[in-house]
Amino acid sequence: MKKSWLSIIKAVALLVILNGIADYFYARIDLTEDSRYTLSQASLHSVQEFSAPVIIDILLDDNLPPEFVKLKQETRQLLEEFASENNNIKFNFVNPLEGSSQIDAVITDLQGLGLTPTNVTVEQNGKVSQEIIFPWAMVNYNNNTVKVPLLKNKLGATTEERVNNSVQHLEYAFADAFSKLNIKEKKKIAIIKGNGELEDIFMADFLTTIKDYYNIGAITLDSVSQNPEKVLEQLKGFDLALIAKPTERFTDEEKFILDQYVVSGGKSLWLIDKVSMELDSLFNEKGTAMAVSKDLNLQDFFFRFGVRFNPNLVNDLYFTQIVLASGEGNSSQYNPVPWFYNPMVFSKNNHPINNNIEALRFQFAGSMDTLANAYKKQVLLTSSPLSKTEGVPRQISLDIINTPPDKELYKDGNNILGVLIQGAFKSTFTNRVKPLPLKNIQDQGPENKMIVISDGDLIKNQIRNGRPLELGYDKWTNNYFGNKEFLINCLNYLLDDTGLINIRNKKVAIPFLDEEKISEQKTKWQLINIGLPLVLTFIFGFVISTIRKKKYGA
Repeated sequence: MKKSWLSIIKAVALLVILNGIADYFYARIDLTEDSRYTLSQASLHSVQEFSAPVIIDILLDDNLPPEFVKLKQETRQLLEEFASENNNIKFNFVNPLEGSSQIDAVITDLQGLGLTPTNVTVEQNGKVSQEIIFPWAMVNYNNNTVKVPLLKNKLGATTEERVNNSVQHLEYAFADAFSKLNIKEKKKIAIIKGNGELEDIFMADFLTTIKDYYNIGAITLDSVSQNPEKVLEQLKGFDLALIAKPTERFTDEEKFILDQYVVSGGKSLWLIDKVSMELDSLFNEKGTAMAVSKDLNLQDFFFRFGVRFNPNLVNDLYFTQIVLASGEGNSSQYNPVPWFYNPMVFSKNNHPINNNIEALRFQFAGSMDTLANAYKKQVLLTSSPLSKTEGVPRQISLDIINTPPDKELYKDGNNILGVLIQGAFKSTFTNRVKPLPLKNIQDQGPENKMIVISDGDLIKNQIRNGRPLELGYDKWTNNYFGNKEFLINCLNYLLDDTGLINIRNKKVAIPFLDEEKISEQKTKWQLINIGLPLVLTFIFGFVISTIRKKKYGA
């Protein structure tokens, strides 16, 4: 008896010691094949500086369709990982529509906050119903709130692909939100003006969105002729220059200022139209307009960096639609029609910038060529394999919607539409007469990056009743495209010093049950899961009972 008590005391003492050791040597082990729950260094860095509670409300709770149950589970797992790194992170799941007698009013309020709902078709036991779900999270810290979209839609994606895309995006989405709340000193972006660039109202949604990350200011180049040194000094005070759809020719002096900014280490994002053509110009009596080449005096500038804009338009069988009116007066109808000059561009998924994003909408885009030189060039965007280019000048007519395309002519696809260029940039004006007598002229600078896109409309939002709509939303067809996310990724990559953007390269694979097999074999597996244990229990009971009878007698 004494030995038994000693054994019990030793066992209890050992458990206490082990628990004490565990408090000091805490560890979590990720056994998933794709390291789904192992946070990257950039994610860990994003939560280290929180010194007060971070409250996260996830608007996913109660009766959810199966795909959203999986999304909820993965969100919980990820936030538990973040919380294990900083115990100031608290989260809870809520149903924003629960207990509300005025559901329509609540939905309107949530939409007013920018939380777009998702309509989900649920099929269960032969019955089909529609559910409204808000797949969002609200991250709150020190009276600041950041919205986090949990659902990643992609055109043509299956349920499984949609959930995979969403789960793959979760770590970046939350790490990005945490980083926004921790920003103490924002980097600066210069919006270049003076050469007929897009008006602010057509970039309003994009500029409003990036204010969470960056400070924004305007630099006007047409004052270069009076005080070039001052303009260059002001420009160098910005970390990145955004040049969106210039329509007027750059002087050599203005080009030299941009050249010296880029060579000195300034990042840049260029959205350039080589061809002058707008859809509005077709809405005349004839329904035609002439597409012509545009001379911005930037050919030699981009040639130095290994890129050439071609004077053509991309015609693509993977297109986005436009809406045209038919009929007159009250009998007018607005119908979506194919428009081959507005390519629908699917991501190549070959870089953190374009990984796991929705299709983009281009409008009257031209193609680009990359030229051999010392710089590294990464093609980010191309037209589809079923596309072709058409040289200008060319007359464009709305009548093309009535003419079926000849697919035999669409063989030279995959035209380049967006390129990332990296390297130690050299000046375009090296060994040339300088147009301005600047001080401290640089012929070669440090390692740098720029992104060049062959469509100025990629950043352009539509207008309704004088108000800008969300970039990527088409009010005529009610479709959403990934333009805004792509351009934000461009800026984040060009200016990111923490490596946060590289989280987007993370790949996860969520296993799913085969719905068809579940339906076909439902009864079979119910019998196996319920009936088999009962049968085995009966057999074991009978065997044991028989053995006891033989051993001890009846």
